[in-house]
Amino acid sequence: MHVKSVNLETVCGITSVLPENDKFEIAFAGKSNVGKSSLINALMNRKSYARTSQQPGKTQTINFYNINDLLYFVDLPGYGYAKVNQEIKEKWGKLIERYLKKSNQLKIIFLLIDIRHEPSANDRNMYDWIVYNGYNPIIIATKLDKINRSQKDKHLKMILKGINAKPGTTILPFSALSKQGRDEIWDLIETIFVDDEDQNENNDGDQSSEL
Repeated sequence: MHVKSVNLETVCGITSVLPENDKFEIAFAGKSNVGKSSLINALMNRKSYARTSQQPGKTQTINFYNINDLLYFVDLPGYGYAKVNQEIKEKWGKLIERYLKKSNQLKIIFLLIDIRHEPSANDRNMYDWIVYNGYNPIIIATKLDKINRSQKDKHLKMILKGINAKPGTTILPFSALSKQGRDEIWDLIETIFVDDEDQNENNDGDQSSEL
């Protein structure tokens, strides 16, 4: 997809009312400092629209980015940052859970995991939590440029095994430095987006034929 316009349309904090959007939503989840903002910027073809930081735990809100007035990227708060107290962690968790349960437009959840390391307990818990809420997350293995090319397949298998992924789970490697994997991620988004649009049109047609 050629990204022509990007707009940070809505920012939701712990007590905010979540928006009732009418467009396809793609959520990005991952632990602090896993490269969420870098991935979002790469997909939007913007250098620093989504803020990146050397300070983990920076994203404390749910940020809704309107892309081409066609769909939303939804940046969820990072998890697992030790310096955030337990009360705040629990509030962030409730905010994310509220979004997962109430959004009627959420179609894709990308769960970002650092390709260099075995998934943490927080990664495993987040994967299980997303599945429990009825979604099959797509795994994005970030920081691909930090390992040797020959290690890639081994590390991808390590991640899937580490989170006990369901059979058929999609995993895509990505490098914010080289942008390797960006086109593959967009291809996947577009395929799901088109399939969803076709399904909606068919449902509208079925309803019309019954009237």
